Amino acid sequence: MTQQTQAAPFNGSDFSHGATKVVRGLQDAGFTAYVVGGAVRDLLLGQRPKDFDVATNATPEQIRQCFRNARIIGRRFQIVHVRSGGEIIEVTTFRGNHAAAQAGQHSKASESGRLLRDNVYGTLEEDALRRDLTINALYYDTSSNTLIDQLNGAADIEARMIRVIGVPEERYREDPVRMLRVLRFSARLQFDLAADTETAIASTRLMLGDIPSARLFDEWLKLFMNGFSAPTFTLLKHHDLIALLMGDNIGEALHEEQSASLQMRAMRNTDQRVADRRPVTPAFLLAALYWPAVEQLALRLEEGGEPTTQAIHSAGQQVVHNACQHLTIPKRFSLAMRDIWDLQPRLERMQPKKITDLLARRWFRAAFDLRLLREEAGNLGSQCSDFWTAQQKEHPDLVGSARPRRDDQPKRRRRPRGNVRAP
Repeated sequence: MTQQTQAAPFNGSDFSHGATKVVRGLQDAGFTAYVVGGAVRDLLLGQRPKDFDVATNATPEQIRQCFRNARIIGRRFQIVHVRSGGEIIEVTTFRGNHAAAQAGQHSKASESGRLLRDNVYGTLEEDALRRDLTINALYYDTSSNTLIDQLNGAADIEARMIRVIGVPEERYREDPVRMLRVLRFSARLQFDLAADTETAIASTRLMLGDIPSARLFDEWLKLFMNGFSAPTFTLLKHHDLIALLMGDNIGEALHEEQSASLQMRAMRNTDQRVADRRPVTPAFLLAALYWPAVEQLALRLEEGGEPTTQAIHSAGQQVVHNACQHLTIPKRFSLAMRDIWDLQPRLERMQPKKITDLLARRWFRAAFDLRLLREEAGNLGSQCSDFWTAQQKEHPDLVGSARPRRDDQPKRRRRPRGNVRAP
């Protein structure tokens, strides 16, 4: 590996005050420190970075000693959050090679090779090799305005190429979530995948089943709530990762044209809202993506004799339960999903006596939007949506005006009373 150092095509003024302050603070304390990763990549692409990360040869404890507002977080990967004004700068210690781990440094892997703990420290050269993609292994020294490119990341940016560092299959086994990251960056940046980076996914894809469901939900948010969910979904589908990420219920719907159309419309709608800087909620997109599964199960329950409303409710409970085997969906979202589904047959009835009650429901607007998508994707006609459009115009102050139900709210822990008599 040959270190390439060159003058950067940008300067310190392109970086946040917090990032330059943290780098300068570490350098003044005698350590090596650089801005690293996504911020450098985005500036090379002519984009404005959203956040800034710093890499250094200082250990987490040494970093914390350098800054008053610093906090060590994480166990699997220890990092330090340094608060500077309104910013939080994420600072990591250079990662080292596991084989060369020294006493007192902690690294642990599962039998399959997945890293469970990784706090092995090393040099800048080793740190570059430990990063996931070449385009993220770029270091910038704010004091000298130099760019350090260990692995030809700048060339891959120029070629618009996503390339895993090292042997892709081994890197995916270390952390299967890297497969999701590879596809997320490909969708977001509209970069192609290097041949070996792509082909290794097929042989390691099943390892996503080893990832904790809570971590997969965090990755789901990054995949689907940042404005490029539609192209990401297409790549996940192409590499047969959808069912591994979200469960078999959603995987079955991919092969049905109307269901696939609904799901894609929901993602494009969400992406447009992100582009327009309008609010988005995971609850609506999850409700739309899982709706085909709810609808199919409800139809089977109806054939068994359940009324439509009860069938939708029962199907919703089961679909959420199955989904949570893969994604730990927070209760505030899963309850909202079920409300959105439960409202579908109620909206279709268009009962005059229920108008004000339904309009006031907290998730009415999301349920109405799902109904619109269903009409666009299928052959349902527009009578229902026309009716509720007119009602919203007539009662604009009612829409979503009801207070959240108690079970929508996080439960508060009760403090034990001070004077409790013994029985």
